[in-house]
Amino acid sequence: MTLRRSALTATVLLCTAVAAAAVPAGASTAASGLPAVTPRAETATLYDDERGGNADADDPAIWRNAAAPDRSLVIATAKEGGLRVYDLDARQVQSLPAPPPATPGGAPGRYNNVDLVLGTSLAGRRSDLAVVSDRGHDRLRVYRVDRDDPAGPLTDVTDPGAAPIFSTSQDEIDDQDTAYGLATWTDPATRRSYALASRNNHTTVALLELVARPGGTVGYTKVRTLDLPSAFRLPDGATWRPCGEPGELPQVEGMVVDPADGTLYAAQEDVGIWRLRADLTGRPVLVDRVREYGVPAAYDEESDECRPTGADPGHGGKHLSADVEGLTLLTEPDGDGYVLASSQGDDTFALYDREVSDDNEYEGGFRVTASRTVDGSEECDGAAVLNAPLGRKYPRGLLVVQDGHDTPAETDRDATGFTFVDLGDVLDAVED
Repeated sequence: MTLRRSALTATVLLCTAVAAAAVPAGASTAASGLPAVTPRAETATLYDDERGGNADADDPAIWRNAAAPDRSLVIATAKEGGLRVYDLDARQVQSLPAPPPATPGGAPGRYNNVDLVLGTSLAGRRSDLAVVSDRGHDRLRVYRVDRDDPAGPLTDVTDPGAAPIFSTSQDEIDDQDTAYGLATWTDPATRRSYALASRNNHTTVALLELVARPGGTVGYTKVRTLDLPSAFRLPDGATWRPCGEPGELPQVEGMVVDPADGTLYAAQEDVGIWRLRADLTGRPVLVDRVREYGVPAAYDEESDECRPTGADPGHGGKHLSADVEGLTLLTEPDGDGYVLASSQGDDTFALYDREVSDDNEYEGGFRVTASRTVDGSEECDGAAVLNAPLGRKYPRGLLVVQDGHDTPAETDRDATGFTFVDLGDVLDAVED
């Protein structure tokens, strides 16, 4: 999920080096004891090179067409490749480019994460919106969703005057310490809608109120920011800092808000999952840790990698392997449900009880493995789930996950995509 692939490589190598010590006896980094589900469909391969338009699958969102559930859509980011829109057969119905560089030689648009705002009022009409973090320009971009629009289901309605979220100059934007992860939230008491954006290479999360502008566009104003910890006190009194390149702090990407109580869940990639108020007030609570939590490591400049410098002290969790990535919320009609997290380091997904009163207890996990005709999911960056009927194809709902190693693919090309999984298959596997 970073501009430089070296950061992911370093994390994967660190996971490999410490996994045997970090995982409890009887388990494995492959989590072979977890149930497996196979997908129903997958998108066409995206290639992250010039010939492929630098398209790199990242994060999906599922938009339900209430009038015709069979015509629902999956909206997904492709980084410099912009946005892709798919139908329930995983066929592309629209491709929207990311904006060009703001200055010659500057950073191009780079769409990282996407989330939805439903039923907002825009230019006198009820509208559903897709909100995207544009890491290349340090801004949000907003699209109106209209399945019946002959020009395409998504129309850009971003306020042209939208300001950078974290940067104060174009030079800072080009350094790319910019908007990264994203979640949306509508306060039921005020009906005001917000986006929460995290910052690349930092621990900062910003709360942004979405504001309708003249002419049917959407802008935003910054309400407040919050910095999660970058250093951690271990039970033995030592201080641990997750390893990274010099000057880089442990960033957050995957985020989701539970609308029932305004709880934000935020995945700090090399640390674990935080629970905090979506208005960014109050004290964050660490729900679960990655297995590598507390493992000493140092950045090696020559190899451009993080390398372990000592044994695992055993302070990590049991269910997540760094990076912890996409978060999504699986709601159930009775108010129960799960927070679903992508455990990128061991190609699994973890489920936590949605109920804060139960301290978000771990409820189980699963893997998405290949069938004879459809690829599974490896090193998953983003995930989206919708527990609602989606016509004949997915009457029990849908899970869409990013596949970080799409196969089969052309040799020597970085290949990614999105995989569609019947939610009923997931629930049957987990609840058996």
